[in-house]
This record gives sequence, structure tokens and C-alpha cells, in this order.
Amino acid sequence: MLDRIAHLMRHLTQSARLMVGVPEYSTYVDHMKNSHPDKRVMSYQQFFRERQEARYGGKVGKCC
Repeated sequence: MLDRIAHLMRHLTQSARLMVGVPEYSTYVDHMKNSHPDKRVMSYQQFFRERQEARYGGKVGKCC
């Protein structure tokens, strides 16, 4: 029963992150390793920054 609850919580967390525009880093890493093994994987900080800039156009933390 606890395994099912943990599984559900992981999916809810992933869904919430995707709704606000923050994709899963682990999904990105898996994709890069499987689909682009010749390319370098970004660190979590680089990944997060790149996703924010892609979503908000570099206007994070700025007004207007």
C-alpha cells in the first residue's frame, strides 16, 4: 500500500512541476544518455536556469 502511495506522490509531484514549467531533471538526464550519448549533460543548476530562460525569456526576477 505504501508503495502505491509513494508512486502516486511521485506522479503528482512531476505533474505539478510540469504545470508550472519545471520539467524533471532525471527525465532530461535519461533522455540525453539514451538519445544523445555524445553530448554533455547539463548540471542541475544549468538545466534549471536554461528552462527558466526558455519559459520566461530571461526576465526572471525582473519587473517589466
